[in-house]
Amino acid sequence: MKDPSNRFTKAERSWILYDWANSAHTTVIVAAILPIYFAAVAGGQGVNGDIWWGYGTSLATFAAALLAPLLGSVGDYQGMKKRLFTIFLGIALFATLLIALVDDWRLMLVGYVLSYFSYTVTNLFYDSFLTDVTTPDRMDRVSTYGYGFGYIGGSTIPFIVAIAMIQLHGSIGITNSMAVKLSILLTVAWWFLFSLPMIRNVHQVHFDPKPAHVMQNSFSRIARTFLGIMSRRAMFLFMLAYFFYIDGVNTVIHMATSYGAVLGLDTTGMILALLVTQLVAFPFAILFGRLARVVGAVRMISIAIAVYTVICLLGFYMGHSLETPQGQYIEGFRNHIQAKAAIVGVARFESEASQQAFTQMVDDTVTRSVGPLSSNKRADLFADRLDERGAEARPAFADRNEGDAFDKALEAVRADASAYLADTARAAPLDRAVAFSTTLFWILAALVGTCQGGIQALSRSFFGKLVPPEKSNEYFGFFDIFGKFAAVLGPALYGVIAGLTGRSSYGILSVIALFLIGGVFMFLGRKDMVEAERRGREQPA
Repeated sequence: MKDPSNRFTKAERSWILYDWANSAHTTVIVAAILPIYFAAVAGGQGVNGDIWWGYGTSLATFAAALLAPLLGSVGDYQGMKKRLFTIFLGIALFATLLIALVDDWRLMLVGYVLSYFSYTVTNLFYDSFLTDVTTPDRMDRVSTYGYGFGYIGGSTIPFIVAIAMIQLHGSIGITNSMAVKLSILLTVAWWFLFSLPMIRNVHQVHFDPKPAHVMQNSFSRIARTFLGIMSRRAMFLFMLAYFFYIDGVNTVIHMATSYGAVLGLDTTGMILALLVTQLVAFPFAILFGRLARVVGAVRMISIAIAVYTVICLLGFYMGHSLETPQGQYIEGFRNHIQAKAAIVGVARFESEASQQAFTQMVDDTVTRSVGPLSSNKRADLFADRLDERGAEARPAFADRNEGDAFDKALEAVRADASAYLADTARAAPLDRAVAFSTTLFWILAALVGTCQGGIQALSRSFFGKLVPPEKSNEYFGFFDIFGKFAAVLGPALYGVIAGLTGRSSYGILSVIALFLIGGVFMFLGRKDMVEAERRGREQPA
């Protein structure tokens, strides 16, 4: 007969179920649906969506990290942890809802930043509740089951429904944009519904008495906690390692689909590949927890760091192998279409200003179409972009009584561009590169799934074993600030390197440095970390 002590308690089940709840936000808002949609919306308005997405993610994580120690300290006082958790959950739900109500890329970015900020703050309190719902000997199991069920539930069911709506939007009588918005609304509803058991059944067991002056005492506690971390060698070296390697993990999560979209990979294929990530992540998260009981969490985390280093190398190769033929094809198309626009402009417009304006409009359209030109639907996609840009530019020509001339010039360029883009022989090198990179993206998606949940869950539970339970929120506040300040670095590093080099592949390559540095700190502190894990809680030096 199964040992009853091996069963999850009501509090443990409710805590695990919140991972099931909020993982829908991770997949739909952070990793898959919204990044691709945002890149398309921003690109249609002349903006590099992947770069701004990276900046927005950095801003949200920076703000969350800045407040984490203070919120963590306040949360350790009696009755405060649940209250703050509920407040920031409400803000996160409202901000996510806001994203579905706007169409301008700037307002979408504001909604995303506020949504992700509140989401990360809520997770600070959620993570620290681990010490309230279970015991140190059960933490690896409970934590990995949380991530595991998050992947198989929240990361797959709403995700599959969202994909179905987006793919079948025409058949069900809605636009693609409306399908994305409905996916966001589904995410909000799912998140709220499955958060209710957490709110009802999980309570703050370990706490400090609430003082008369909460804020004053909280600031003094922050200094004491920081000194406490510094005096614990295993904890300090682990947090330094965590600072770097978890930033690499988060950067891969945030930038994967945006990176693929800029390279021109098929949107549907990328979304389905990420579904594979979630399906693979479920059993491997559980497996990581079981293997940690045999070989230790420190060794399993180190293995995951090594795998992620390989992932970044393959990700760089995927992009670099595509960017060269993509650049050559785009440059050839740009030269061809510019020459055609110039000829048509001279033939249709009398003024040199109109000729230059028309040529510039066509060139802007090519610039906005870098990703779509890698698609096998490039002719139709470019025609749509040209029509959109033409609709924006036409009023200026109409004001000069050149509206009819503009329409005829646009039609001539559209026909010539369609013929060029439909030439399969000319596009063959690019199409082969896209096919190869698409296959590699699927392989990388599965490889990420083997480690993503495991490294996150074991990092959380390993740290939970080291901290005093009555100060868990306070210590997890610093755990959060190390993780979130690191998450400022990765996406920003990607954006800066990609912007300076003009190649997104070099942005991905730069992320390797984060895993290498994290691995070095894990190596330097390995003996102390293993000993601290064996004892269950480390004492100050």
